[in-house]
Amino acid sequence: MKQCFKYALRYATVVVMMLSALTFTACGGDDEEGSGSQSSQVDKKNKNANIPSAANGYNKAIQRREFPALKKTGKQKVIVYRMTSTSYDKDGVNFSVEWDCDKRSQRWTCYQMHKGYSGKYSRESDFFFDTTNLNSNEYWGEYKRFPDYDRGHICPSGDRTASEEMNSQTFVMTNMQPQYHKFNSFDKKTGENGLWVRMENQLRKWADKLSATDTIFVCKGGTIDSEANIITRIGGKLIVPKYFYMAILRKSSFGYAGMAFWSEQTNAWRMNETLGSHAISIKELEARTGIDFFCNLPDDVEAQVEKTFNPSVWSGL
Repeated sequence: MKQCFKYALRYATVVVMMLSALTFTACGGDDEEGSGSQSSQVDKKNKNANIPSAANGYNKAIQRREFPALKKTGKQKVIVYRMTSTSYDKDGVNFSVEWDCDKRSQRWTCYQMHKGYSGKYSRESDFFFDTTNLNSNEYWGEYKRFPDYDRGHICPSGDRTASEEMNSQTFVMTNMQPQYHKFNSFDKKTGENGLWVRMENQLRKWADKLSATDTIFVCKGGTIDSEANIITRIGGKLIVPKYFYMAILRKSSFGYAGMAFWSEQTNAWRMNETLGSHAISIKELEARTGIDFFCNLPDDVEAQVEKTFNPSVWSGL
């Protein structure tokens, strides 16, 4: 397990530090979905894409399909957690996090789901701080546990079961947000499941039905940018988001389809609420969060996918 920690830290790459210094201009190119490959071909029809620049070390990871537009103000770090193996992703990417150094909280985690990420490994359960990429004044070091809340994975352990290394990386504290147990977990005795875990389970069901060449791109997180969207601060410090969201983009032989989940975090099981009652378009999610999701898509495709949400193509809602 200690070896897995070394992997998690050694292969985590900080691609952006001061995002206020970034410039966003036209670029683009399509990915080879499912392989994790990245393109730097210029596409003038993509005006809001993330652009590798001197400010972010010319790192191409920010051009991947799962990435939203990077926050332009304040001090952020985008940390790309990479694996030693490229068997699961051409570039070895496991998942990526945008970390707000001022708020000392993650804004989102983004990642891909395809057949290559499924396997027998799960629940390494050894949480750790990323002291390699964050300074002591950029995270709340006293909160390895969250009083009265679960350490809620944003990229779940259950989405990364193909290797011990990739599963271990999901337990880094930059991938956690404080979540009520009844929102984030389940009760074996009663069979009740939290709303968030039901959403995650449904997402895995969709991923299980993908063909070998299909990919689901995911960006998930909790609301940290508005006081109205924060429940409290633990000890006056650690943010507890009031709302959690998922932006989901599916690429298949039929093209792209998009949808989103948005839910208030409450301390109740809420088994009577359907997932469909929390499903919205990506465009609506952008209005609620202020985040530009899937900005690396060509503009015409992005606009169509974001405004179009057809529940009938998403089974289980």
